[in-house]
Amino acid sequence: MIKVSVCVVTYNHEKFVAKMLDSLLMQQTTFPFEIVVGDDCSKDSTVSILKDYQQRFPDQIRLLLHPKNMGLNGKFNALATFAAAKGEYIAQFDGDDYLLTNDKLQKQVEMMDANPHYSACFHNARVIFDDNAAPPYLVNTLTKREFTVDDLIGEDELCFIATSSLMFRREDFARNPDPEWTNLSTSGDIPRNIMFATRGPIGYIDEVMSVYRKNRGGASFADNHYGADFLFNRIQLYSNINKELDYKYNETLKKNIATYYYKLLFSREYGKTYWPRVKYALKYLSMAEPSGERRKEVIRDFIIPPFVMKIYSFLALSLYNLKSKAKA
Repeated sequence: MIKVSVCVVTYNHEKFVAKMLDSLLMQQTTFPFEIVVGDDCSKDSTVSILKDYQQRFPDQIRLLLHPKNMGLNGKFNALATFAAAKGEYIAQFDGDDYLLTNDKLQKQVEMMDANPHYSACFHNARVIFDDNAAPPYLVNTLTKREFTVDDLIGEDELCFIATSSLMFRREDFARNPDPEWTNLSTSGDIPRNIMFATRGPIGYIDEVMSVYRKNRGGASFADNHYGADFLFNRIQLYSNINKELDYKYNETLKKNIATYYYKLLFSREYGKTYWPRVKYALKYLSMAEPSGERRKEVIRDFIIPPFVMKIYSFLALSLYNLKSKAKA
């Protein structure tokens, strides 16, 4: 019986996927595992590389070669690989990730077996930039060993679980898949991890056992905090999470959602408009309830009409000049 299904999603990963597969094939385990690779209709030589590996390792590697791109930054591709999995556990990866140790799968299985109440487990990971745009860093600096929903909900977006570090129970996910509303979100990890945590704690192994690569063709670069589409998508995501959790974290999530309304004030689409910015500024003020100084800044910069500010500046300058002349 297969213990772990390693689900890998690829799209234009010709430069990286061989290293990913090699690091998986080097895993030393006391149990059998399979590698299920879903390719989202790559336009480069990724599929040729995958076919070569599958021919060399036919007992371990299965391919899902989609005839067209399934969309949403590879999310539907990932769901397809989960559906094809046969193992007790699923470990998920992007095609440009890779493992740093040969016992990652073994250690995570041992944790999950020893803690049947865990919904999932993860470990630390190293982030690297393919174009060396920034130095490498660790995904987290955690000290806890178990995480609940309380730990995954914050006033800001909390992302301390790398995709390449997560392992979860296949049957649990099959019985309780992502809610339908998550298919509207460009993020798969954020809502999925929160849904896992509603079913049981998520365990943590304090070891750096994989690499999360950021490259220009990757999904993370599609997260554009200056684009209105992305910002509206995040607003909808956290609004749905709030509803799913019966508004238990309403005060916290309101402030989270408010940050995206604030970012809309500087977005490409609305950064130079007036009336839309007024609407989003008022949304931000009502949800974030910022301090006095920040509130004054938002009202001054985004709500008071520009012509009023010009009149105010003219009158203030005129008054200053009159006072100066009077003193002279």
